[in-house]
Amino acid sequence: MNALKEEQIKLSNSILLNDSFSKVETIAGIDQSYVKNDVISAIVVCNAKTMEVIEKQTARVPAPIAYIPGFLAYRELPAMIEAYSKLKTQPDVIFVDGQGILHPRRCGMASHFGLVISRPTIGITQSLITGSSENGKIYVEKELRGFEVRTREHSNPIFVSPGHMISLGSALRITHESIRYPHKLPEPLHIAHKEARKEMKAQPQTK
Repeated sequence: MNALKEEQIKLSNSILLNDSFSKVETIAGIDQSYVKNDVISAIVVCNAKTMEVIEKQTARVPAPIAYIPGFLAYRELPAMIEAYSKLKTQPDVIFVDGQGILHPRRCGMASHFGLVISRPTIGITQSLITGSSENGKIYVEKELRGFEVRTREHSNPIFVSPGHMISLGSALRITHESIRYPHKLPEPLHIAHKEARKEMKAQPQTK
């Protein structure tokens, strides 16, 4: 595990927190579910304005390692990369169900995935694993790393952080622009979550 920690710290030095795009026309969401020890990844590409689904792809890959908190990327990335590689549409930005830089070693799954595929990513989670919130801004050792966002009344917040190739401000703005009532998550991620669950139920329990 020490080797994985060192790798995450090293990778964090390559994360870019500036916008690598001029406009956002397509936004994707990617989420995972499980069948036995297999990871099912579902990626959905939507029109950024209408949220109409343009394309969706799935992949099922055996999990290479067991679940270890803080190292989920090493378990789910192979399936995510395979699903992403099937896309014919190149999304401008991708919402990832996982941490971006809001991570103990500043390299959560959204950051790791963004580095691998060299695309802008935004991390969205429903739990905070590091840092403290001050008026909706989340700081880790005095560095602003993300935001606490309430997207639905009487509901727990979501936590937003840039993954790679996107600024803090754009990660927050695009998240807000992608919420569609009554869903709590950004719409592409909400649809991807539904697709991952649907694919999980449709899959045979053995491969």
